[in-house]
This record gives sequence, structure tokens and C-alpha cells, in this order.
Amino acid sequence: MKPARRPWLLTATATLITAAFLLPVYWMLNTSLTEPDRILGESPRWIPAPLTTENYSAALDDEALLQALFNSLVISSGVVALTLLLGVPLSYALARVRMRGSGTMVLALLVAQLPPSIVLAAPLFILERRAGIDDTYLGLIAADTTLTLPFAVIVLRPVLRGVPRELEEAALVDGCGLAGVLLRIVLPLMVPGLVAVAGLSFLIGWGEFVFGLTLAKEPGVQPVTVLLNSFVGQHGTAWGALMAAATVVCVPVVCVFAIFQRFIVGGLTAGSIKG
Repeated sequence: MKPARRPWLLTATATLITAAFLLPVYWMLNTSLTEPDRILGESPRWIPAPLTTENYSAALDDEALLQALFNSLVISSGVVALTLLLGVPLSYALARVRMRGSGTMVLALLVAQLPPSIVLAAPLFILERRAGIDDTYLGLIAADTTLTLPFAVIVLRPVLRGVPRELEEAALVDGCGLAGVLLRIVLPLMVPGLVAVAGLSFLIGWGEFVFGLTLAKEPGVQPVTVLLNSFVGQHGTAWGALMAAATVVCVPVVCVFAIFQRFIVGGLTAGSIKG
């Protein structure tokens, strides 16, 4: 006889795990609202008293933060555009065109996700310096796309394979070209997968640090993740301003995930079960 299920036990376990993951986020927000002279007190304060916005004023008064936020927005948006521009045709080719080595290409894309960013930073720096695109938005967008493109193809290829071939064949018989089939027939059926790739590509581009630090020396193009590192000084760390700036940086991430959560989850599972 099977043991009776205990939903409350599963709920309690899930709650504890969620609380453990959210604890650093809460402590970041807690520190950002704590007076600077109380942050490094002997006993931790789980509830900041009194509340203060002094740290946010110190962080937002710095024009470099606003510039860095704009840089991250430009870079992340460019990463999304370039990832979709390259990922959709490549995924379509691997899913539909019969050619030698397609399986090897997919394996290569999987392997391309294994090396950490620091391993790719040095060769990318040399290539971009020779191409003259270092210290530019384009250079950072291209570098970040090396992280998102393999992921995009791996997600979109099964989505494309789940699209019935009969729809494409019928469109071709009606006189629609290959480009028209892709734009008018295939892409509308791929919306969940496209939104998932776009959302996660934005998050990867927004949070990337290594390429921003190594490929861009000019503050005018550096992302906000590099600016956060500047709060850590040789003689101390401005914890209050750092946590306030980090909270501001997290707001777009939370908004993007909250808005597109349904599409992201649906897009990642689309194509996993072929009807």
C-alpha cells in the first residue's frame, strides 16, 4: 500500500528552499535601507531601524550609475536582437535542412557553453582589438552573443522540429518562398520559444561582468556590473551605496522575468513533447 501523500510537508520543504535562495536578496535590500554607520554593527539587524534612503541618494546622485544603466540597456537589447537574428536561421537550418554534420554542429554548440567567460575573454579581446571594435557597444554585444547564441539554438531547434512540415509544404505550393515561409508561417508558431530566448538573452547580457571588464576600458561603454565593482575600494567598501545600486540593477531583471515568466517557462518546454 502506497504511503499517503503529505502536501504540507512538500509545501514546507519548498518554502524553506525558496527562503534560503531569497535570503541574499533580502539582505541586499535590508543593507540598502540601513544607515551606513550601522551596517557593520556587531549584531545583524534583520529589520533596518530606522529606515533610510541615504544609500540610494548616494548611489543615484552618481551620474556614472545612470550612464552604466543606459550602457547595459543598449548592450542587452543588442544581444537580444543579434541572438534572434542569428539564432532563428541557424536553428531552422539544423532542424529542417538535411546536411552532413548537423549533429556535430549541435554537439559543438553544447560544448561551446561549457567554457567559462574568462576563458573566452582573452581571445575575444585580441580579435576585437584587431577588428577595431574593442571599447564599443558592438564589441560587447558580439562577445555576449557568444554566450547566448548556443543556448538560443538549443532551445529553438526542438521548437522548430515540433512545427508540422505540412504547413511549410502547403505554403511553398501556394507560391510562398522560403523566406516567406519562415516569416509568415514558422515564426508566429515559435512565439513562446522566441520570447524565452529573448528574455533569457536579455538577462544574460544584463548580468555579464567578465567581458564588460576585459573588453571595455572606457566608462562610457562599460555595463553596470563593472560599475558595481568600483564600489569595492582598496581601503574599504561602500556597502550601503553598493547594496543600493545592486538593488536598482535588480529591478529590470525582476520586471523582465515577472512579465515574461509564462512565456519563458512555456518556451523552454516547447518542443519537448512532439504531438
